[in-house]
Amino acid sequence: GSPIAAEERRLRDKKHLNDITAAQLPPLHHSPAKLLSIEESIAIQIQHKEAYEEMQAKLAAQKLAERLDIKMLKFEPEEEPSMQYREVRDED
Repeated sequence: GSPIAAEERRLRDKKHLNDITAAQLPPLHHSPAKLLSIEESIAIQIQHKEAYEEMQAKLAAQKLAERLDIKMLKFEPEEEPSMQYREVRDED
């Protein structure tokens, strides 16, 4: 039950695994899991749900536009000189 005995047992088991197989665990690219408070967890879940719903809405709009053969163009009236209205003056 001592920490030294547990460490020795872990090293012995690891050495034994290295003897039986050449397979190695892939390197850990992400930090290990950490505990979150309930509030943090709820906030993350709500954020993910909103992002998911936004993505679903965009996908649904895209599919509907494809089905109806609608071309979605960017509308920027400030940059379009042809969209400006001419001022009508009365000659009288």
